[in-house]
Amino acid sequence: MSARPQITVYSLSGETSSSNVVVPAIFKAPIRTDIVHSVWTGVAKNKRQAYAVASNAGEQTSAESWGTGRAVARIPRVGGGGTHRSGQAAFGNMCRGGRLFAPTKVWRKWHVKVNHNQKRYATASAIAATAVAPLVLARGHRAEKIPEVPLVVSSELETISKTKDAVAALKAVGAGADVARVIKSKTLRAGQGKLRGRRFTQRKGPLVVYAEDKGLVKAFKNIPGVETANVKSLSLLQLAPGSHLGRFVIWTESAIALLDDIWASKSGFSLPQDLISNSDLKSILDSSEIQAALRPANKNRQEKAPQKKNPLKNKEALLKLNPYAGVKKTSKVEKKDVATNKVLVDILNQE
Repeated sequence: MSARPQITVYSLSGETSSSNVVVPAIFKAPIRTDIVHSVWTGVAKNKRQAYAVASNAGEQTSAESWGTGRAVARIPRVGGGGTHRSGQAAFGNMCRGGRLFAPTKVWRKWHVKVNHNQKRYATASAIAATAVAPLVLARGHRAEKIPEVPLVVSSELETISKTKDAVAALKAVGAGADVARVIKSKTLRAGQGKLRGRRFTQRKGPLVVYAEDKGLVKAFKNIPGVETANVKSLSLLQLAPGSHLGRFVIWTESAIALLDDIWASKSGFSLPQDLISNSDLKSILDSSEIQAALRPANKNRQEKAPQKKNPLKNKEALLKLNPYAGVKKTSKVEKKDVATNKVLVDILNQE
């Protein structure tokens, strides 16, 4: 995005309009998948609804232990007679119809506190990732036919109030293939969730970001997979569903023009910036400027850097660091020779 100073605006018919939009600074923010994942996990927990088993589940019976002496375990037994249930073990978590061990409670800690500036950083990264075409395609969106990423459409999109007009606009700008992918992906959910109000699963489609709702939300709400969001209240859960970066976003012209003002007005927060402008470290290290500083240039070719030698094992390297080491070593040898000669003289004198 840093190489593109402006973004083209497209009309509802898919044609290029005469106006362009300056690229907002937030699209140059670093894309940090680690921060997005940790923040998304915490934020997603704040939408959970408390659940628990009944407080008296598994204990609604008049069971008592038979005690010892009857050659059965001392687990409580159901009273009465005449049925299969009488005499069965009860209450214990290992028993049929018994309670859970440590049953779930509604006062569990459901919500998680997330640092406010971390949420802002993650949202900025998610917005920047929507402008990277490989990430959008890697996430599964069918964005091959759209003219460019990010896709900016004229503000006339906000005035659409009919679903058929919204579908026609999506097809005109090249987003129809992604909506078709969402419709084909609808499948029956596996497991008990199908009995709990979430019978089907389907993929996520385009996210339409607007500045002012003039009928747009009503027009798009019945299109499968398509979501809408106000630019002043963008959510990380919508920008990166499942903490996966690269959501296909369609911006209106008025919405993308507000991004700089919205993020500049956040007190105590400045947009994150990359530590290095070029992430291709290999080409930087192989550049002639850095190589010239590491290996001084020769007439015909660059000389190799001198090999480092261990002064503990190499005598020349040791003498460079400590010239007195040679003198010290010879003096020790001389003292050793003198001591040896003295011992020999003593032995000869004894004879």
